[in-house]
Amino acid sequence: MNAIKDWFSRYLSDPQVVFLLLVLVLGFGIIIYFGSMLTPVIAGVVVAYLLEGLVNQLEKTKMPRRVAVILVFLLFVGLLLALLFILAPLLWRQITQLVQELPLMYSSLQQEIRDAALGYLSFLPRGEVEDLLDTFYADMDPVGFGQNVVAYTLSSIPSVITLLVYLILLPILVFLFLKDKQKIINWGLNYLPENQQLVELVWRDMTIQIGNYVRGKSLEIIIVGVVTYITFSLMGLRFSALLAMLVGLSVVVPYIGAVVVTLPVAIVAYSQWGLAPDFGYILLAYLIIQAIDGNLLVPLMFSEVVNLHPIAIIMAVLFFGGLWGFWGVFFAIPLATLVQAVISALPRSVQAVSLAPESDGSE
Repeated sequence: MNAIKDWFSRYLSDPQVVFLLLVLVLGFGIIIYFGSMLTPVIAGVVVAYLLEGLVNQLEKTKMPRRVAVILVFLLFVGLLLALLFILAPLLWRQITQLVQELPLMYSSLQQEIRDAALGYLSFLPRGEVEDLLDTFYADMDPVGFGQNVVAYTLSSIPSVITLLVYLILLPILVFLFLKDKQKIINWGLNYLPENQQLVELVWRDMTIQIGNYVRGKSLEIIIVGVVTYITFSLMGLRFSALLAMLVGLSVVVPYIGAVVVTLPVAIVAYSQWGLAPDFGYILLAYLIIQAIDGNLLVPLMFSEVVNLHPIAIIMAVLFFGGLWGFWGVFFAIPLATLVQAVISALPRSVQAVSLAPESDGSE
């Protein structure tokens, strides 16, 4: 009990530490309980983070911030329209075609597995192998899957309407965040007590960390997705745009994403070519892309951002992903870095407070 009291008196006796913990608890509480309502706001903050770097680069050329914001915002709107009217229809066509061909792909794969099982398990009675395979396929009904897709599409109409509303709100929020950045920051600072060096220290470090991470991760998604699409298209793989989108998004989840996306890439390639050499070439190209991403892009973009053990990264992905879904997975690494920064800052703060009177006395 004394050890607990000593711990509390050591760390929570500093008002700056208490205020920092209150800010963190309040921020996490708002996101946990109101995150779904604030989705467009969170997305607007993320996009504004991405565009702020480009605005800063234009400001360095002596361009007024208002002009830089307008130019960058017009670029963002152009990219958003291209995404909606060029990429989205292409992905939708490939998704529709894939759903239509799933029963055929499933039947072909099922027959391949049955033939392989009968060959490798020839030492067992054929009837037992057949019963085992029938049990395995009992819940894997491609027709039922197609019906579920149609039912889900019909039930998701309200979500589509919500998405359209978000697409209208997102550009407005991004423009306001960019234009009134300093006003918003000053407004927030008005509600902070004076003499909050610890909060300012953590905030300054995490602003740099999160900004660099979000920009780097978004650029990594685009590079990996585009390179994968070009590679798969040149090699003649079907559904190359859809698979490239999956491969690009897989970099959001470190270590796990690349392994999970390997399965759909292998299934589509196998259903198209079987065990022909083209199947091996596709997998080899996919492995080369993953190797370049892991050994070149990630160290180049995140060498000064991510300083976490792989176990800590995986735990952060599981924990924050369970709390906030996609956004939790996307921000798992910077949030883990935030936790690390807070833990590292607490002893320094306490030590600085305890040593300050002694240094004044010695002088």
